[in-house]
Amino acid sequence: MNKPDTAIEAADVIEAEANASSTVVQQKSWKDYLTLAKTGIVTSNLITTFAGLFLAATYIGVSLSDYFLTIVWTMVGAALVMAGGCTLNNYIDRDIDHLMERTKDRPSVTGRFSGQHILWMGFVQSAAGIFFLLLTTPVAAVIGFIGLFVYVVLYSMWTKRTTTLNTIVGSISGAVPPLIGWSAIDGSLHSYAWLMFFIMFFWQPPHFLALAMKRVEEYRRAGIPMLPVVAGFEMTKRQMVIYVVALTIVSLMLYPFGIIYTTVAAILGVGWLALGIAGFKMKDDVKWARLMFVYSLNYLTILFVLMVVVHL
Repeated sequence: MNKPDTAIEAADVIEAEANASSTVVQQKSWKDYLTLAKTGIVTSNLITTFAGLFLAATYIGVSLSDYFLTIVWTMVGAALVMAGGCTLNNYIDRDIDHLMERTKDRPSVTGRFSGQHILWMGFVQSAAGIFFLLLTTPVAAVIGFIGLFVYVVLYSMWTKRTTTLNTIVGSISGAVPPLIGWSAIDGSLHSYAWLMFFIMFFWQPPHFLALAMKRVEEYRRAGIPMLPVVAGFEMTKRQMVIYVVALTIVSLMLYPFGIIYTTVAAILGVGWLALGIAGFKMKDDVKWARLMFVYSLNYLTILFVLMVVVHL
């Protein structure tokens, strides 16, 4: 009498284990998709996209509540374009990512997804993103496409492996999110929108060069001509300080945003510059690069959130 009960219990256990295994695979699959899309980069750039969108509405005198669908299409479209670009970047770099500690576990490297699957996924995300941006204004869609083209073709496929100017080229694509947000509301692109673009442009070299200093041996092993690999740490430090100076000047050109914004922007800029200059005396270059990297993340978040807050 116990054998049938035991058989039933065993079948239940097997079914439960199969369901649990299926659930784990599904969860891992979704995590892999998010990894390919580099959601951390997408999320941080959506902050700057929304800032551009919010400020455009403020300065042309319209209510965001009247542009609810525009907000949705803009944020979804920008997120998909950026995710598509990052996914295509993973496809392009799958031959070198295994040489770097921070990228060796990407699904494009481990074989979780085939190269063809990653390629098509990147195309679909990018096309969908451009479509959603078209639902706002043609200008937003064009800017989104330009940013995508620069990142995938000019940066990932060309300059990343050929010249130290790759950081500058990548900074162009990384600076378009505020323009996308602004143009979704106002296609004429106010000078404030371009100042936000240049803030993003000048912010990226010290941010990514700090990362390159931290990972210099990995970039060297992968054959990527980042500035620290080609020119050394001292030259890299000088370049980073120059960009921080330029960034501080541009950020202060938005002084019409008010005394609170201007004061905080000045403090953030001077603080980053002081940290940059301190790097010439610090003995541990990697520790200094880590401090610069963390400071850059906080700088960008505080500055763009502040742009919105002072206009509430």
